[in-house]
Amino acid sequence: MKRKFVALTSIFSVFAFVLIGCSDDDSETITIDTALPVGNFEVDRQGDLVAESGTPTQGTVQLGTDSEGTDFLRFSDDFTTELGTGTVAIFLSTSATYTADPANGNPDLRLIGNVASNGEMFIKLDGAPEAKFTHIILWCATASIPFGNAELQ
Repeated sequence: MKRKFVALTSIFSVFAFVLIGCSDDDSETITIDTALPVGNFEVDRQGDLVAESGTPTQGTVQLGTDSEGTDFLRFSDDFTTELGTGTVAIFLSTSATYTADPANGNPDLRLIGNVASNGEMFIKLDGAPEAKFTHIILWCATASIPFGNAELQ
């Protein structure tokens, strides 16, 4: 009985280590607030997504505020990207190129959430993004490739 317990405990420990050790998400946890805008949504900047890495990414992204002055990122109702590969992260960026610096962090790249589904989606932001952020990048952490980007104008 004791041997079975030790064997099961060992198997469980290895399994838990594999699950934790194989995670490709070394970044902080981001809680997405999917609250909808109140009243009118006024667009400040927007851009059309350009597909990358052979994905079906398309649609429009918009930065704007609602009637209460709350900032949001909106994906249009025709938004589409590849969702079968794992996590597709949404970044604000100072360029169309994803450039991570895991050891130091990259001040030109700001994670704001993950794609939940295709179609219209609002992500409530903590304040207006700095003007230096000129692009939205969709990054697939699982495959380490960009799925698309949009220049915000």
